[in-house]
Amino acid sequence: MLRFLNAALMVLSVLIWAERSPAAEVLPSEPGIESTIRSQIDAFLIDDFATAFTFASPNIKSLFGSSERFGQMVRNGYPMVWRPGEVRFLELRDIDGALWQKVMIRDQAGEFHMLDYQMIEGPEGWQINGVQILRRPDVGA
Repeated sequence: MLRFLNAALMVLSVLIWAERSPAAEVLPSEPGIESTIRSQIDAFLIDDFATAFTFASPNIKSLFGSSERFGQMVRNGYPMVWRPGEVRFLELRDIDGALWQKVMIRDQAGEFHMLDYQMIEGPEGWQINGVQILRRPDVGA
């Protein structure tokens, strides 16, 4: 099970900070996207993994197979999402036809994390197709 979770985390979390493409287009905010992400985080806050799983895309649902596995992956790999202190929505970008919502999360210890949510629109509305933890840039003295 641990090997599965580690593999899933690797698939979902590519550690990058810089923009993926110079062709990224910043878009106006999309309330439906922000609402989907916030609703999933709200479900995590009360350990309602079944509801949190409903905001995942079909690809994510097939990767994990159950809300229990999905919840375990989030608790272990994305603790800042499972128990955030503060959530702030930044820019929405179109990168090569894919929509990416950048989100800054302050965890319970006060540390800041940047995440990128890939969003797709399905018949039921916006769905989360993956989350990447963005690496902090190296800062020299």
